[in-house]
Amino acid sequence: MKTYLVGGAVRDELLGLPIKDQDWVVVGSSPEELLRLGYESVGNDFPVFLHPETKEEYALARTERKSGSGYHGFVCDFGKDVTLEEDLSRRDLTINAIAKSRSGEYIDPYNGRADLEAGVLRHVSSAFAEDPLRVLRVARFAARYASLGFSVHRETYALMAEITQRGELTSLTPERVWKELSRALEEPKPSEFFHVLRRCGALAVLFPEVDCLFGVPQPPEHHPEVDTGEHVMMAVDVARERFNNPLVTWMALVHDLGKGVTPKEKWPSHICHGIKGVPLVEMLSERLRVPRDYLQMGKLVSEHHLRCHKVGEMQARSIMRLLEALDAVRRPERVTLFAQACEADACGRLGYDRRDYPQKEILIRACSAIREVSSQPFLEAGYKGLKLAEQIRRERIRRIAKKSLS
Repeated sequence: MKTYLVGGAVRDELLGLPIKDQDWVVVGSSPEELLRLGYESVGNDFPVFLHPETKEEYALARTERKSGSGYHGFVCDFGKDVTLEEDLSRRDLTINAIAKSRSGEYIDPYNGRADLEAGVLRHVSSAFAEDPLRVLRVARFAARYASLGFSVHRETYALMAEITQRGELTSLTPERVWKELSRALEEPKPSEFFHVLRRCGALAVLFPEVDCLFGVPQPPEHHPEVDTGEHVMMAVDVARERFNNPLVTWMALVHDLGKGVTPKEKWPSHICHGIKGVPLVEMLSERLRVPRDYLQMGKLVSEHHLRCHKVGEMQARSIMRLLEALDAVRRPERVTLFAQACEADACGRLGYDRRDYPQKEILIRACSAIREVSSQPFLEAGYKGLKLAEQIRRERIRRIAKKSLS
């Protein structure tokens, strides 16, 4: 029985990046032997075990054979005679198919280290095309390593396009697609995830509401980049860089979906695109089965982001209406998230990426001001029902004018 460090730990060590988790492959053993040694079985589809002391994952070396459609249609063989090279051959990218022995020797049968040096995301073999999930995984790796100069190899792009054209992406479950998307929103350059998918045709299949934004013009005096799709990509990168919160990056992604349904004869104007985007956010969210807070905040930023941009010019009463739409008294955390997404929108434009966004602090101060208002003085003064609510609201507006706009 021999064990080797594999996958992301080896890859990131060679890149000089922090190692999050260590995964091991076991060659020349069996489930029975590992159980006798005290390992805990945790695998469902194939034998994976937790080390009795370190709790790191140890998987038996295995081969995979395509037996059906989709990413579940595989038959695994994990016999004692499966070699390390055979196990590495089933992996997606060469940079993920490097192993390291206990003595520190690298086993690299598919030239992953050369691709690491060259900054290339390349498939291990033609078997790559058997698993549609790999289209999303490659796009996510592109988003992770774009800042290091990595790009997808042209032949790998061809296989990704082949998977897309065969209709294999439709076999992916909503949960799986959302998992990959949500992880991509946390990568250093999430825009690259969408660009890669678009180049192989997968964006139109999986995220058509986003895909149709490319090629849609906007007024150049407000958007020097002109193209709506490019603007949204800039916005998601600003959101990731400034706030590093996947919910905010999601909001930046969906804030302008309404521009995708503007009739061409109305271009580059997009009147009422905010409210028009709300049903598109709902459609995308329901199809991907996103968490409820992602759905709610996506709808809010679509409908109200233009109001946030003008908050510095608003009267206190108008700011109050915006805060009421956000349910700011009960959900003050929404205000910060909303304002951050609006900042990403405002700064995700050609030449605007280093600008300040004072509207965010104005809105956050206004939220703080209205939450300071207590109902107790008005109750003691005898106000009840609608008259009580009216007095509280008047006081909140007064506080906004005094503390936020002064």
